[in-house]
Amino acid sequence: MEILALVPLRGGSKSIPHKNIKEIAGKPLCAWALEAAVNAQIFDRIVVSTDSEEISAVVRSLNLGVEILPRPSFLATDETPTEAVMLHAAEHYRFDVLTTIQATSPLVTAKDFSMAWQQFQREGLNSLLTGVRVKRFFWTEEGPLNYDPQKRPRRQEFKGVFVENGAFYMTERKILEQYRCRLGGKIGIYEMPADTIVEIDEPRDWETVETLLRAKAAINISEILKDVRLLAFDCDGVLTDGGMYYGENGEELKKFNTRDGQGLELIRSLGIKSALITRENSEAARKRAEKLKIDELFLAVLDKEKPLRILLDKYRLQPGQIAYIGDDIGDIPAMEMAGISFAVADAVDLVKRKARFVLNKKGGEGAVREVCDYIIRGIARPPDHSRDSMPADL
Repeated sequence: MEILALVPLRGGSKSIPHKNIKEIAGKPLCAWALEAAVNAQIFDRIVVSTDSEEISAVVRSLNLGVEILPRPSFLATDETPTEAVMLHAAEHYRFDVLTTIQATSPLVTAKDFSMAWQQFQREGLNSLLTGVRVKRFFWTEEGPLNYDPQKRPRRQEFKGVFVENGAFYMTERKILEQYRCRLGGKIGIYEMPADTIVEIDEPRDWETVETLLRAKAAINISEILKDVRLLAFDCDGVLTDGGMYYGENGEELKKFNTRDGQGLELIRSLGIKSALITRENSEAARKRAEKLKIDELFLAVLDKEKPLRILLDKYRLQPGQIAYIGDDIGDIPAMEMAGISFAVADAVDLVKRKARFVLNKKGGEGAVREVCDYIIRGIARPPDHSRDSMPADL
């Protein structure tokens, strides 16, 4: 069967302006669901339906190979049902099954898509929704909805009910065209973890979901970093805040963070090498590298990929064993060379898009220490094969 993924991204959000492309946990909101869909590797095509050129530009900048379906304005109003957008896509694309993905549920993972698709086929479903199991007793003014008060079940015996979390829906074309509805025929429910019950509909939801995304990312990053043997980074804008300071005699001064030094000391005790690579021929950088006992120092480097190649050969490493932290466009060649790349929180936008992960800390405010802590947790923790062990960019 041919399966199409459709991601509706309307430009006129009122509760949270520009919601679909607003940055959350280091990425545009839509990037989380789009990256998960791409990495699931089950979709023949992934299409974004939008009425906004600004959204289209952001989606293209993600370089995910996602197609853009321009949506007419009459299908982008507050009253437009999702089914109308689905039917519009059906006029332009062939598919047997349509998976409609809502960007307002960014906690969805590649594994969710692949597992739901397996369930869809295994159970011979015509449509599927995602939901979270809730073991609560529900009432209306007329009485109980899901239990008999005279036979109140114990929690461990109560199966509970499912709440739609709106992450995605799978719909056969024939069901969509016959009923003009996303659900019909034999309907299945793909169960997702409790934390995915939160959808971003109101401003108060934003902070909750961002906290969950950052917590999940911290676990995932540590898992990915468990095999790292070399941590490389820029100086200005990473070890420092990027500011230019001068003493009364014109001498150049730089502001460093002591927590970075402690982090490098900790990973050195675990056998992890460190490398400072900078375009500047700076005496301050030289002295800081000496004080922190950084293993490799490269000054006045225009092409930062070359030092990494030298280090690959010297320490007999694979790219996946090198992590690199950058902040500006001069770091991009090294970021692309390294197996795992980071951008500090205040990096330029292009570097953030190129990086595999965006850090919580800014340059000079403990960004290097943040990565060191991830490495330490990755080495110390046992392998985790649960749902949360999926990489953050999946």
